[in-house]
Amino acid sequence: LQVPHAPSQLLASNESRRFTNKHSKKALKASLTLGILLGMFFVAWLPFFVTNVAQAVCGCVPAGFFDVLTWLGYCNSTMNPIIYPLFMRDFKRAMGKFLPCCRRPVEPRPSAISLSMRNSHSGPRAATSLKNVL
Repeated sequence: LQVPHAPSQLLASNESRRFTNKHSKKALKASLTLGILLGMFFVAWLPFFVTNVAQAVCGCVPAGFFDVLTWLGYCNSTMNPIIYPLFMRDFKRAMGKFLPCCRRPVEPRPSAISLSMRNSHSGPRAATSLKNVL
């Protein structure tokens, strides 16, 4: 365990730790999303494929049961467009560009000049007005 000797080493250590935490959270979220998607895929389609093989081998699967398993797989395919927007912010943004029902009102973004004036403490303050200054 190293003890940082200079404030710059402490700052670099904190930056590195924050960078690692941010990326590990993203990796965890991506793994969770992938796990949910693959889990739903296997739960929905694996019975269909096993039954399909059993039907080819012995012909002992009732037609109604085979149809139910087929529709279970179709339901999984229907759920994918719902699952992706729930877990993926980039997917939401992309769909918002193409679907008018998904668009959010765009708030005007402050310009770089107004941000620098606000952060520099040299611009006008909200509490003071031009009348009070003159």
